[in-house]
Amino acid sequence: MASICVFCGSSPGNNERYLDAARELGSALVHRGLGLVYGGVMTGLMGAIATTVMAEGGEVIGIIPKDMLSREIAKRDITDLRVVENMHQRKQMMSELSDAFVALPGGMGTFEELCEILTWAQLGIHHKPVGLVNAAGYYDPLLRLFDHAVTEGFIAPSHRMLLKSGATPDELLDTFDL
Repeated sequence: MASICVFCGSSPGNNERYLDAARELGSALVHRGLGLVYGGVMTGLMGAIATTVMAEGGEVIGIIPKDMLSREIAKRDITDLRVVENMHQRKQMMSELSDAFVALPGGMGTFEELCEILTWAQLGIHHKPVGLVNAAGYYDPLLRLFDHAVTEGFIAPSHRMLLKSGATPDELLDTFDL
């Protein structure tokens, strides 16, 4: 089974549309026969997508650093919860187990994960689709920044094209060749 790694917030955010997008993405993954790889947390958008995938009969692999496990925030009622030493190992394992990457709304961790996986694609470390669900226009400022970086000569147009986006999960997933 192909799997999609989803980066997203451990908080729900301030707009109900973000939670809706997480649930919609979870449903879309199951209906397309795709598994979920994510950060293993039970709260926020992370918990919402994992709960949806499991409730609809899908497969979920959560990957969590051991220090987060001790804070009792791990979602244990998933197909497979893997505990790693640190965040670097978490991201490496997420990459190895995934056939594509999607970012939902989130904070610093989500931004960092998205930018790192885009950098890996730019460097040729992987050739997997990368995209974001731009729920309620959440990522409009980031997309404008990336376009500005192209205009200013810091991102090659071909590298900017590595990031796909869609207003809805289905719109985004339709752009992936899986």
